Amino acid sequence: MKHSNSIIQQKGFSLIEMAIVLFIVALLLGGLIPTVSSQMEQQHRSETRKQLDQIQQALIGFSVMNGRLPCPATLASSGVESTITPGAGDCTDFFSGYVPAVTLGLTPVNDKGLLLDGWNNPVRYAVTNKDIALATDAFTSPNGMKTASLASIASTSLLLVCSSSTGITATTCGGTAVKLTDTAPAVIYSLGKNGATVSTDPDELANTNGDIVFVSHDQTSTFDDLVVWISPNILINRMVAAGQLP
Repeated sequence: MKHSNSIIQQKGFSLIEMAIVLFIVALLLGGLIPTVSSQMEQQHRSETRKQLDQIQQALIGFSVMNGRLPCPATLASSGVESTITPGAGDCTDFFSGYVPAVTLGLTPVNDKGLLLDGWNNPVRYAVTNKDIALATDAFTSPNGMKTASLASIASTSLLLVCSSSTGITATTCGGTAVKLTDTAPAVIYSLGKNGATVSTDPDELANTNGDIVFVSHDQTSTFDDLVVWISPNILINRMVAAGQLP
């Protein structure tokens, strides 16, 4: 009796089928990556906003303890506030400096002692250099605010924050931009995701040009700075409660 050989054919994926599977996977990944990227970006912004609030409180706490606001740090000061004359209020860089993280005891910092935001870019800090009444550099000099008097401080324009750079000058918000405040003793800001690059957006450039006028508004495709400022009323009330001001 003869037995016929059974031929069992094993069938795998054809090249066309594999190409279709890979195409579907690519489509799925293509839709997933932007979503993950967007979530990470939102997380960085949320972390940085929380961090800016913490810096505000740290600066106010420093004032309550020392009777003044600290000077900004510089690239060469290793995270410590930088002054021209030790013990005085003549800051090395009033308007284009960095949060003095080491002085305030804040982290995380980079190898230069500069506080880092959610994108690992240094957080910036500006403080007014206004002379008020008989007080030179009233907000950064020891007992400067006490010497200036509360009445004089209340009637003095300090740092300005505007809603746009359109029409602004080095000292005013101009006629187009909305003036969000002109009495900020200090401004704290993150340059956002693009902080490590040179921006071409005029609103972002206004925050790094070294004058007393800053810009803050909602995020756009070219503006992602996060800007907060210290309320003079909150600062003064906390210092009065601590006995630093009459």
